[in-house]
Amino acid sequence: MAIKISSTPVRVTVELSGEIDHHNAAALRLEADEAIQKALAPNVRLDFGEVTFMDSSGIGFVLGRYRIAESYGGNIEVVNLSGRNYSMMKLAGLDRLVTLKRK
Repeated sequence: MAIKISSTPVRVTVELSGEIDHHNAAALRLEADEAIQKALAPNVRLDFGEVTFMDSSGIGFVLGRYRIAESYGGNIEVVNLSGRNYSMMKLAGLDRLVTLKRK
């Protein structure tokens, strides 16, 4: 799993690639949270375009970043989701909390 982070004063973009599972989710959370809290940008874009596999840890990853952004009065946008990952997040009810966009 690789992660690339960029930020502007209004948005932190987290680009993920590879697999998101219970083996690497903690490291991803730590790196993303550090960047979000450092930037204090109210909006977070999570780009799943290069994610090849995701289990429930991916849902937890999105939910945790949502809680941080919400505390800053911001929002989360999850973009470039595969059909499978989009369906999984929608079934988990994340579409009521964050913006979900397919590839």
